Amino acid sequence: MNNYLIVGKSQTMKKIILRGTIVTLVLTMVTFACKDKFLDVPATGQLASNQLTSKAGLEGILLSSYAQLNGRGFSRATSSYNWVRGSVSGGEANKGSNSGDGGGNTNFSTFQRYEILPSNGDINDKWRGMYEGISRANAVLRTLPSASADVSEADKKRLAAEARFLRGHYYFELKRSFNMVPYVDETLDYGTGIELVKNDVDIWPKIEADFKFAQDNLPETQGAAGRANKWAATAYLAKTYLYQKNYTAAKPLFDQVIANGQTTNGKKYGLAANFTDVFNAAKDNSEESVFAIQAAVNTGDVSNSAQELDLNFPYNTGSNGPAGCCGFFAPSFELANSFRVDANGLPLLDGSYNSGANQLKNDQGIDSKAAFTPDAGPVDPRLDWSIGRRGIPYLDWMVHPGLDWIRDQSYAGPFSPKKFVFYRSQDKTLTDGSSWTDGYSAINYNIIRFADVLLMAAEVEIEAGSLEVARGYINRVRTRAANADAWVKTSDGTNAANYVISTYTTPFASKEAALAAVRFERKLELSGEGHRFYDLVRWGVAAPVLNAFLSYESQKLPLGYSGAKFTAGKDEYFPIPQVQMDLQKGVFKQNPGY
Repeated sequence: MNNYLIVGKSQTMKKIILRGTIVTLVLTMVTFACKDKFLDVPATGQLASNQLTSKAGLEGILLSSYAQLNGRGFSRATSSYNWVRGSVSGGEANKGSNSGDGGGNTNFSTFQRYEILPSNGDINDKWRGMYEGISRANAVLRTLPSASADVSEADKKRLAAEARFLRGHYYFELKRSFNMVPYVDETLDYGTGIELVKNDVDIWPKIEADFKFAQDNLPETQGAAGRANKWAATAYLAKTYLYQKNYTAAKPLFDQVIANGQTTNGKKYGLAANFTDVFNAAKDNSEESVFAIQAAVNTGDVSNSAQELDLNFPYNTGSNGPAGCCGFFAPSFELANSFRVDANGLPLLDGSYNSGANQLKNDQGIDSKAAFTPDAGPVDPRLDWSIGRRGIPYLDWMVHPGLDWIRDQSYAGPFSPKKFVFYRSQDKTLTDGSSWTDGYSAINYNIIRFADVLLMAAEVEIEAGSLEVARGYINRVRTRAANADAWVKTSDGTNAANYVISTYTTPFASKEAALAAVRFERKLELSGEGHRFYDLVRWGVAAPVLNAFLSYESQKLPLGYSGAKFTAGKDEYFPIPQVQMDLQKGVFKQNPGY
């Protein structure tokens, strides 16, 4: 007997989305020793096999694989957003809140200190959650050969391509999280060898094959915005090559995506007019969205929302701020400093942003009732759409008051997360008020967005020697950020800070200079979006960069960082979860250093 999980569809005011109310379907046929047809009654709550092989049944199994993108049913560290591993381990933020608050069964402080053990429940949830998504994709592929007559050949091709796209995504997540993992496809199941598969083979070729199949067989547009299309598969395949440093294979794919790519809902890829729009639930599925986790609210189940972000709001705001809990995901001092620019509006690529007066002024240790004037120096305007800080308007809520919205500054620092936070005007309409917090919002998370594509393509061009093409891609991203109409304003319409930004107007002096520029641009543009740690690992600089970060940040927050250390050759990857090692005793090999 096989077990499958499926989900249905839901429509919100803003878009058609893929939702995830999970129904367990048991493949059981009830047969009686009687010829009277009316006595052949299926057991309540169970489906016959022909219901799964129908078009509706196959679509349901497929949607259940989409539903796993946000890690539903597991910990907040499971989601494909990766805010814990990608951003907290990447030095962009700390766990936040206070030292005693683990957030349910989680202990995210181990992610910021690189003290993750094989017994850590969050990494086991990441493992289980990704394989759950794979299992559901495999269920589609395993069932397709028995598809009913109402499933056309075109439907079969599309369903297989979407399933393989999703399987490729989940294996990509496992590969960059654990490195060596077992690869299981639709030909294996319990009792047919699945429990004997080792983690001793590099799975990159398998991931490539899935994305290539998806690229070749997916349509350019689909009936729902959240589904993968040909261009999402092309971008993901290029990203897969980039991670392997196969720049020759990645370049033509990025070229195609930039020149001809379009969203599933038929919009030519481009940058949203305003940087802020990328993080506004009312403007989801824009021309910048290549592939996103679709979120919906007020559907009867908060797990359809951006549920993995429910802790990531300012603390103790009352009705003056969003959600009111829980102070997690606090941006780091080092990240805030990184938005400092020179007089010409260019970033301080020499690292001097962490020195002297270049450090961003903050209100650490200053009571909210005491006088405080925000930093008057030049900063990149993306700072105040990425980080909440005292004295600057916090979306349409109020001016951030500082300490009053921070649970414990000595542990978390003075900053609040700002991306992926809902507006006051959206409360109860684009948030779900049916549970303990309004923090269950309808905002999508873009697993890949077009600015990310441009910056990945810029890396590839630099490696190919095309520094001017790369400069053009980087400048496209910076030009959007320079749209002064979208900068944070005070109540009288003036700029909330001294915003200065410009493009790179002269050619890069060398390949090294170009790489420094694009890597820093990724830090600024994509901060808090779960990319940073993985970028540092694939660039081969995680140890020096993160240990320098720890040295600096521990001076500001000794309670959270004192004694922390990143160990090269070990901390780039999670350990294989101990519970998986125990279940597959003698089958899996543990990662180095654990």
